[in-house]
Amino acid sequence: MMMGNLKIVFAGPTGAGKTTAVTAVSDVPVVTTDETATDMTQALKPKTTVALDFGITTLGGFEPIHIYGAPGQERFSFMWDILTEGGSGLIVLADNSRSNPIKDLLFYLDTFKHYITDTKLAIGITRSDISPNGPSIADYRKAITNIGFAPPIMYVDARSKQDVTLLVKALMSSMSPLIHTPQQTSYSDNELAFPAVSQMF
Repeated sequence: MMMGNLKIVFAGPTGAGKTTAVTAVSDVPVVTTDETATDMTQALKPKTTVALDFGITTLGGFEPIHIYGAPGQERFSFMWDILTEGGSGLIVLADNSRSNPIKDLLFYLDTFKHYITDTKLAIGITRSDISPNGPSIADYRKAITNIGFAPPIMYVDARSKQDVTLLVKALMSSMSPLIHTPQQTSYSDNELAFPAVSQMF
């Protein structure tokens, strides 16, 4: 069994699927702070997170893990430091349908770099089903390797409990030797392809 009181934060741009992912993986009703969008965000979705989303998961038997979704808009960035305080790891969701999702990802990696340095990181690429010509996993990996990161990275459907659980497990496996899972050293783009995410564990 792993240690308790773990805290994972989901970050990423508005519309990347943070609230959806937290809801998908949580074992309890999710606390949300969604409000009606009144700026350019309303073109993406009718409501937006203004403070946080909060859920709890046990991943089928582990100690409870607190899952937080951070607001995507920079005007609520004051919440980012608050939510990461005492955190154990970061999951960044990259919306593959945006005009420059790699630039988005690099922005969040830079913004959270001090937190990532002290914890662990995993990356989920969302909305690949509606953007087949978007960047590939290899493109993302090249970009983040160039700035010194080598985290788990995979395509995910933020609506899928299986996909989001797999992403959380990928993060957890790099956190603690107390999480016992079969080891696999590398994955091809096909193995991590959307929507049929391979079983890594």
